[in-house]
Amino acid sequence: MDKYQLLKQYFGYDSFREGQEYLIDSILEGRDVLGIMPTGAGKSICYQLPALLMREAGEEGSRKMGKDATCGHGADENPGKMRAEAVTLVVSPLISLMKDQVEGLNQAGIHAAYLNSSLTPGQYRKALSFAKEGRYPIIYVAPERLPAPEFMDFARNANIAMVAVDEAHCVSQWGQDFRPGYLKIVNFIDALPVRPVVAAFTATATKEVKEDIIDLLMLQNPAMITTGFDRKNLYFGVQSVKDRYGAVKNYLECHPKDAGIIYCLTRKNVEEVCERLAGEGFAVTRYHAGLSDEERKGNQEDFIYDKKPVMVATNAFGMGIDKSNVRFVLHYGMPKNLESYYQEAGRAGRDGQPAECILLYSGQDVTTNQFFIENNQDNQELDTGLRQLVMERDRERLRKMTFYCFTNECLRDYILRYFGEYKENYCGNCSNCLSQFENTDVTEIAKSLVGCVESCRQRYGINVILDTVHGANTAKIRSYRMDENPFYGGCAKVPSPRLRQVLNHLLIHNYLAMTDDEYAVVKLTEKSDDILTGGDAVVMKLAKEQPHPAKAEKGKGGRRKLSYGASGTGAGSAELSPAEEALFERLRTLRTEIARGEKVPPYIIFSDRTLVHMCMLKPGTKAEMLKVSGVGEYKYDKYGERFLDCIREFIKISGSVEA
Repeated sequence: MDKYQLLKQYFGYDSFREGQEYLIDSILEGRDVLGIMPTGAGKSICYQLPALLMREAGEEGSRKMGKDATCGHGADENPGKMRAEAVTLVVSPLISLMKDQVEGLNQAGIHAAYLNSSLTPGQYRKALSFAKEGRYPIIYVAPERLPAPEFMDFARNANIAMVAVDEAHCVSQWGQDFRPGYLKIVNFIDALPVRPVVAAFTATATKEVKEDIIDLLMLQNPAMITTGFDRKNLYFGVQSVKDRYGAVKNYLECHPKDAGIIYCLTRKNVEEVCERLAGEGFAVTRYHAGLSDEERKGNQEDFIYDKKPVMVATNAFGMGIDKSNVRFVLHYGMPKNLESYYQEAGRAGRDGQPAECILLYSGQDVTTNQFFIENNQDNQELDTGLRQLVMERDRERLRKMTFYCFTNECLRDYILRYFGEYKENYCGNCSNCLSQFENTDVTEIAKSLVGCVESCRQRYGINVILDTVHGANTAKIRSYRMDENPFYGGCAKVPSPRLRQVLNHLLIHNYLAMTDDEYAVVKLTEKSDDILTGGDAVVMKLAKEQPHPAKAEKGKGGRRKLSYGASGTGAGSAELSPAEEALFERLRTLRTEIARGEKVPPYIIFSDRTLVHMCMLKPGTKAEMLKVSGVGEYKYDKYGERFLDCIREFIKISGSVEA
């Protein structure tokens, strides 16, 4: 079969998404590749499908792919050393991620396995034995497993046609999830008798991280593509609230049927939030590094299988989930950088359906993250100079993350610009774009803030400056003699939140700056004189009102509109009618019944996106069902008739195919 036939048969799609075909063709031509694609863009297919094609070619005794090129560099030099069955190794950072991927492949009719520390010695030996027999075209492996003698012996005698590195940013010390085990990948590849194709994939990579991936994995003339970081189906929102728990509770009450993740900064927060929500009757569970392996595994399965559809977790749950029907991600506190935030938020809406990403911000979040940065144990093995450099980088990232929480510009545009992608500054699907703003002259407030920094000789941090101009009578202000500063109490009538907004505006627009050391100090810039001399008027966009899903009225909008289109939202999308939403619920109930019977996650049966497409097409025959995106021959044979019967029954009851 060709690539299009395989795509339909095993994955249920009629066409490739942006960037997929180029990367697949490049791999089949024997080229290394680097794919930077947002979460949910279909990175996995980029190495899974060529793995199947390589296997087919191997079984035919041919190493030629595409334009008469070999499957891997140098493959023709010693063909006698290689087994016929081509194997793709996928290096993956987390056990849970491997398990999700392998379950999904097996459900699609593709034999796959994983080799990691979750297996007992007996299970590991059995899986490795099956691998040696050539049963698996795709094998997932943890990076730390690569140098193990038993695995190395297998790899040297197998036909390793490709090594696919998932979450490739983990190889870089400049990435947000540096994992030392990833540095062993290139040594493993060098130890193989024939160098395979090396394919690297990530969703988040700055220019520096991208360069690191190429250098540290030693990619050879890689075919590269960046499909963009934008996830149009995701709504982004930021809200500063006094009662974060109340906002979370309200949100869950308004979305009782939705699966989602609540990210907390600390284990203590996870325990408190989970316990309170469970006590009030919500089906929630928890995940953090302080739990036993057994409890983490059990809680994750409860979430994956929709037994408890809401997960409260620390960032330990960041990369380890491939659940496609996550409809919301709430951040119960601000992450320490935009890379982490976007990756965690990206757990939502992987099926392309509308989803919401809401950050509940508090000023204390900055202090908490500063503590994490200063006490980062991952950096202890670095030399003093490099450790200081990494720390300064982390502080700068934290400032960029903080600015995200205060900007009045488009939130999506802010994120995309951070990753070097420039689009329109109005997305129409974030809290700022959907809010009403008015231009407000804050020049006098700005003069007080900048003047205070100048008169204290640029010696103090943000809180001291704010307390001074607000006229706070605290021991610290008195001990620093800031109550004698000429700008002391100059903005006493301005609310504290407004003062902080203006100061952040000055920092964002470079009227003021912050030092990179542990005790960050506010400094003047070249633009500061423009304010002090009266040359620049400072005008800010300030919200008249801040509507937010977390504050929605109970009973209204309890279920967001389902849609189907290229992105799940926006132009080219079509929303389901009330009757079609009723059909969706019928299909979802059937999916849950099947999943429980087969003991697999519901989304592996069919994604929400596929169910939505069924509701729109209302297929009545096999041929019509195979036109549904996500339904291939294999899955139709397993489940198709049951879903057809459900649709027919619904139409019969409703009395119309248009229902």
